[in-house]
Amino acid sequence: MRIFPDEAGKMNRSVAEAAGGLLVISQFTLIASTAKGNRPSFIEAARPEEALPLYERFLAAVESQAGRRPERGVFAADMKVALVNDGPVTIVIDSRRRE
Repeated sequence: MRIFPDEAGKMNRSVAEAAGGLLVISQFTLIASTAKGNRPSFIEAARPEEALPLYERFLAAVESQAGRRPERGVFAADMKVALVNDGPVTIVIDSRRRE
């Protein structure tokens, strides 16, 4: 996906072309449902024994596509992650809808 700016400031470079890094962290809270009640529900999230192989398969796919090993978080760990967004751009990729 070409989402990094070129010399003209247009989103025209891939992470490899931009000499960027990759960080992959498992995050079950992305599947939270807020449709009912005042607390998010994580009932749709995969159980850890099912999710870990999926996470590892995703890491392998990222490494294969990128040609290098991504930095990674610790699966199922409580981590503090800091980042600086360079935006105002947020891209949501829905794997169910292929968008």
